[in-house]
Amino acid sequence: MTQNRKLSIRGLALAFAVSATAALMPQTASADAGFQKWIANFYATAAKAGISKATYNRAFSGVTTPDPDVIEKANFQPEFKAKVWDYVDSRVNPYTVKIGREMAVKHARTLKVLERQFGVDRNVLLAIWSMESNYGAVLEKSDRLHYVPRALATLAYADPKRAKFARTQLVAALKILQAGDVDARGLTGSWAGAMGHTQFIPTSYLLYAVDADRNGHRDIWNSVPDALATSANLLKKNGWQPGKTWGYEVVVPKGGSDHVGKTRTLREWQALGFVRPSGTGFKNGSDRAELKMMAGANGPGFLMTRNFFVIKRYNAADTYALGVGLLADQIAGYAGMAQSWPRPDGTLDIREKFELQTRLKALGYYDGEVDGNFGSGSKAAISAVQSRLGLEANGQPSKHLLKALRD
Repeated sequence: MTQNRKLSIRGLALAFAVSATAALMPQTASADAGFQKWIANFYATAAKAGISKATYNRAFSGVTTPDPDVIEKANFQPEFKAKVWDYVDSRVNPYTVKIGREMAVKHARTLKVLERQFGVDRNVLLAIWSMESNYGAVLEKSDRLHYVPRALATLAYADPKRAKFARTQLVAALKILQAGDVDARGLTGSWAGAMGHTQFIPTSYLLYAVDADRNGHRDIWNSVPDALATSANLLKKNGWQPGKTWGYEVVVPKGGSDHVGKTRTLREWQALGFVRPSGTGFKNGSDRAELKMMAGANGPGFLMTRNFFVIKRYNAADTYALGVGLLADQIAGYAGMAQSWPRPDGTLDIREKFELQTRLKALGYYDGEVDGNFGSGSKAAISAVQSRLGLEANGQPSKHLLKALRD
């Protein structure tokens, strides 16, 4: 979601759209009477918001059962919260930087126009695009897409915790359909209704969507210019400061962690002994910044300026905004973090993760993307190699395994 949370080579091919939508739209064989009654009754609410009966019928044509995947994902509770270094590794790495720089060249004209129009750094827009949909690649995976009216109706019907949110978003999605920006087949998104390249929930789409390519439709599903402009518009309207950074990585002096959460001018932070790893000073010393230490007192510090908090209007998590900032800097050509995260002994840093995947691929055990993310394919490959080496086949990457493969 945009407060929450696809490579359109100018959108999905029509054949893909038809086949994907066929999979997303349910058949009528095993209708759910309670769900159908809910849909029928909800029209009164939609009508008060100006939704015509024709639009409503078009939106729910063939929808007779809740989306079981939505229910499963809504009920899923992670067994643990990802550590900040794992979160950042999976989103800020040589793969995402490489693709970001390629996209910077491919969409240079669009990015130049948007930067001039909205005042938002083009690299920040690219980083958001990466974080939200892997530069559009997620849109090409039909198993990750849901038909938005069905998904939101499912949440409103079956999830009391999210019912109010889902009803509001469903009305907004129906308004989008009625406006003609997208037809029912193309109204796809995440299980919670986040849509398009830059993952906007319907209400945020209505607030911020932009027809940047000037074809008469605001289309964040198929138009990269529209999607990036919509993100830029959100940031601008929430107070983005043109020409300024999101924040600085800093070396925290002894006892400096006591200042976490406090806000001072950059000049005042420097006087307290907070310095950049490179030793260079801060621009705009009168700007105010808040100290954050996302890995705790033993980790690196960050002085976050106004633009960091504007990014959080897109997604409220500190780790998300940090990921956007770090990735944007690296796409722009700046070095990555100078300090290390306090990782547990034996775990891999991002360079080692890439090396392990590369070695697994060279040995013929892994045929996926070398991207530093250890999904089911990588874990299966690790288990196979561990078995071959006489190690415990737990599928977990480690320095011990990497060392064994180097020897």
